Amino acid sequence: MANVIYSVEDDSNIAKIIQLTLTKQGYEVLSFQDGQSFLEAFQERKPDLVLLDLMLPDCNGLDLLRKIRANRNNDSVSIMIVSAKNQVVDKVDGLDLGADDYLEKPFDILELISRVHARLRRVRQETAITIDKVTIDSERRTCLVEGRDVSLTNAEFTILYELMKASDKVVSRDRLLTVLWGDKDVYESRTVDVHIKSLRNKLDGQGKHIVSVYGIGYKYTK
Repeated sequence: MANVIYSVEDDSNIAKIIQLTLTKQGYEVLSFQDGQSFLEAFQERKPDLVLLDLMLPDCNGLDLLRKIRANRNNDSVSIMIVSAKNQVVDKVDGLDLGADDYLEKPFDILELISRVHARLRRVRQETAITIDKVTIDSERRTCLVEGRDVSLTNAEFTILYELMKASDKVVSRDRLLTVLWGDKDVYESRTVDVHIKSLRNKLDGQGKHIVSVYGIGYKYTK
């Protein structure tokens, strides 16, 4: 499956160059000329990488960056700023707000390709998490226990991935409910407990790593 790239660029000529260049590299590229259309698409489907211009007709690109990074569910999305603003302070601001890279305009096509490849290689590497004898891969949606493929429901997979990603940090029931079903208050927190019980059974001896934290939630210990 091709990596998905969102290009947020109001200059139609640059947008076309980006789309044609990266499509030829085998990526799925969607272009947006303003922040609003980008945010609407982002809410429907998250990309693997965002190429973000800072000077957009309806907003400042840094404001979009803040909105994305304010939600921990978006941590897996890589963001590269592509901007004509070349002052050190611009780069520092962008990187401090959560951008992963900064490419100045005008840019060389080969440099764009190289940086995109590098960013997405890192994204692919970070999709798999291994703790002790359990490996979970968010891209392939697989879970291996001692090398054996374990079938998980979507809810079980999501919970296990969140716990392993946090690794030794407590994840609250409310957080897990939000990840599973959004901000809806239609599910009781006990629903998470049921999925946790099933997960422990499916992980066999490795289920010991899922530890209850009374009154708060769960954590996955190393």
